[in-house]
Amino acid sequence: MRVFLPFLLLLTLLLLLLVQRAAAMRVAETTAGLLAFRGCAVREFTFVAQKPGCRGLRVTTEACWGRCHTWERPVLDPPYIHRHHRVCTYALTRYASVRLPGCQPGVSPLYYYPVAVHCHCAMCTTLDSECESF
Repeated sequence: MRVFLPFLLLLTLLLLLLVQRAAAMRVAETTAGLLAFRGCAVREFTFVAQKPGCRGLRVTTEACWGRCHTWERPVLDPPYIHRHHRVCTYALTRYASVRLPGCQPGVSPLYYYPVAVHCHCAMCTTLDSECESF
């Protein structure tokens, strides 16, 4: 029995190491998949809905996420660069609403927000996205 106990302990440690290695490989595969992904997708997104006169509320919705093909190339004439910048943005949305807690009298508790239905790569427009200056 004394010889069997160290063998059992060794076998248990080996099994734990194999499980840990398999979990690490799955995380690496998932991370590599996200880094290699090019295009747009609808993805779950959580934010805090806020407006003056009400307390904030954590809301989970669907938003656009992804990487789009983009490039720049120098040219001899002004503005000396030719750009092709696309961002992952909304192609189709619907709106949903939530009731914010603790609103002051006279302040509507309703908060409306967009829910992504379909996303695509397109020029950035400030109507539905935050755009950086190019």
